[in-house]
Amino acid sequence: MQDHLAQIPGRIKELREIMEISAIDMATDIDIPFETYSRYESGELDIPISVLYKISHRLGTDTTVLLTGEDPRMDTASVCRAGKGVEVERYPGYEYSSLAYNFKNRTMEPLLVYLDPNKAAAAPVTHSGQEFNFVVEGVVKVTVNKREYILEAGDSIYFSALLPHAQSAVKAPSKFITIIQE
Repeated sequence: MQDHLAQIPGRIKELREIMEISAIDMATDIDIPFETYSRYESGELDIPISVLYKISHRLGTDTTVLLTGEDPRMDTASVCRAGKGVEVERYPGYEYSSLAYNFKNRTMEPLLVYLDPNKAAAAPVTHSGQEFNFVVEGVVKVTVNKREYILEAGDSIYFSALLPHAQSAVKAPSKFITIIQE
């Protein structure tokens, strides 16, 4: 998995260069500081999923191309077997597995998220669209716009992703499914 993750920055750089977009223009276009973008593209920093979406949109490609180096192949149905999702990123406190990476022209991004209570909680994020979280295992604290919700297995929450939000495990490792519509 480490090799897989290490290849993402290289794919981004290669596509950006093919499209003749400077690194400075890319950073400006996706609205992040050039220094941060440079650290993402060099592999020095892990790239948050929200930034991967922005980069893939700017490059006019599917996020799957950045993640796997291949185009999604399925257009009627795509099955993801247990434990076979594509690891998306390592973000403090989160581990993501893409569950529909092989479906063409997705309008939603379903991810299985693993939370480790022993890792530092992630800072709240914002992105376009809406988000749905369904707790599969454990207890998850979901913070939306400074309001906290404690969700147990079987509970769910739907919210505007434009609001600052974060999730963290309460006491024990937890899993939830998130579906992001951008």
